[in-house]
Amino acid sequence: MKKIIIGSDHGGFVLKGIVCRYLKENGYEVEDAGTYSSDSCDYPVIAKQVAQKVSNGTYERGILICGTGLGMAITANKFRNVRAVTCTDTCSARMSRLHNDANILCLGERITGEYLAMDIVDIWLNTGFSGGRHQKRVDMIED
Repeated sequence: MKKIIIGSDHGGFVLKGIVCRYLKENGYEVEDAGTYSSDSCDYPVIAKQVAQKVSNGTYERGILICGTGLGMAITANKFRNVRAVTCTDTCSARMSRLHNDANILCLGERITGEYLAMDIVDIWLNTGFSGGRHQKRVDMIED
């Protein structure tokens, strides 16, 4: 079974529920790192939980959702072996996997509509890393 971890703050709570349903319907085992309501909370707390579990290899990939996706990405990228990207279009989602081997997808509920967000998630999950000359560059990021 495929496994993934997902988290959001209050600004991404509704979209997180939609993404969780989609993941489960498509055979993923999902760990929900919170938040569990639309009450205001601090996004770095959630981003750190998800990024830590991707960083240490508990999960190969994660998804973080807040109002814009930006704060989540900034926080997650503080962790070793994490390559978090905020995607607002399908091309960026595809290229983040092909060339950058991105392992955390960040979305903004206030920026990206539900249907586009689901297309982004689908493409991001189903696109592999092309390796080759790009592996050297990913290695340079980690050094």
